[in-house]
Amino acid sequence: MNLISTPAELMTKAEGILALNDRGSYTVPTHGLYPFQWNWDSCLVSLGQRHTNEPRAWLELHTLFEHQWDDGMVPHIVFHELDDGYFPGPEIWATGKSVPTTGITQPPVAGLAIRRLFEDATDTANAKRSAERLLPLVDRWHQWFYNHRDPERTGLVALIHPWESGRDNSVDWDAPFERVPVDGIAPYERRDLQHADAAHRPTKDQYDRYLWLVEHFRDLNWDNTKLHDASPFQLVDPGFNAILIRSCDDLAEVAEALGHTELAKRNRTMAQKGRDAMESLWQENIGQYACYDRVANTLCDSASIGGILAVLAGLPKARAKAIVKRIETLKEQVNYLVPSHDPSDARFDAKRYWRGPCWLIVNYLITIGLRSADEVSLAQEIEAQSLRLIETSGFAEYYDPMTGEPCGGSSFTWTAAMVMEFCQERHIA
Repeated sequence: MNLISTPAELMTKAEGILALNDRGSYTVPTHGLYPFQWNWDSCLVSLGQRHTNEPRAWLELHTLFEHQWDDGMVPHIVFHELDDGYFPGPEIWATGKSVPTTGITQPPVAGLAIRRLFEDATDTANAKRSAERLLPLVDRWHQWFYNHRDPERTGLVALIHPWESGRDNSVDWDAPFERVPVDGIAPYERRDLQHADAAHRPTKDQYDRYLWLVEHFRDLNWDNTKLHDASPFQLVDPGFNAILIRSCDDLAEVAEALGHTELAKRNRTMAQKGRDAMESLWQENIGQYACYDRVANTLCDSASIGGILAVLAGLPKARAKAIVKRIETLKEQVNYLVPSHDPSDARFDAKRYWRGPCWLIVNYLITIGLRSADEVSLAQEIEAQSLRLIETSGFAEYYDPMTGEPCGGSSFTWTAAMVMEFCQERHIA
């Protein structure tokens, strides 16, 4: 592939976007649409920051974990400064924190980020200090997941709100979301539609259900000992669990290097139990993993990106090969990998958020899993197509996998960070 821009030029452009969205000690995803600090955004952004400013990359993580809850949860948004351009804001969540936060979490990529920052550090002294500070905090978060989102100790954790998945309006949630009421929610005005095309965003019906869950959990005072069982939405997402498993594995590697053998052992045990349990999510008829609906006690009929992202967990070779075959099938249907839903499904929507578009952050995580499974050529192809999207459409939030059209927000921080990673080609197996 011949790029119009050289890797060095792409790196410079990406660095400019990170600087544009930098707020000193944290980074916003993009101006306007997302004016606060998001959990998994920050962890992924730190991976880009490390290429130009290692101390700033560590600071991004430290700032996020300064707002960890007493029970170990790390919230999905930290509202550092007031900004009425986003809804729902801190007054809706009402979690009672001195620096307002939301009351739900997001995919735990912190362990993965810390390992990469630590092992690739040029300033090893600062890396050791930062890792020592973060290790017990991330360990507490991992334990929180298994304590509060896996009450039957299956080895797999559940989401209680679609926003926790990072894949807000995935087709995976359609049937389970029917159980969530829409009656009785307070009137509201969406702000996201002031910054993005309504055809690219979740529907009003979905937003009504998102907000019903928020108000329901708020009425329970955000008590994590109650929220899982009280939620009509309890979904075990293979992609989310794969991220958690990988985070446990990677945290264990750093802990072992620093002499924290008990912490390393605990995280390896959690990871292995989760990896073993992932087999229960395999759906033979679609050739990939699927979400499990705990309330309905059934696998979801949905071939989404979550089941492909499962490759990040370090799967058995046969399952990794099957995921490769699945991606190869998708490649025949789109011009850009990897679509967030199967284009042959009638529910596929090429431009609507997580119902079809490509996201570079998911491409990045999939390539890590593929490289770990020694499927390097497919990983390289996904990386190359990701950079083609940048050449075609700039640093967008996400992209139409058919046309490459940019969708959602622009000048997007984590997209830029992933470009920096792809350009560096520095991958830990």
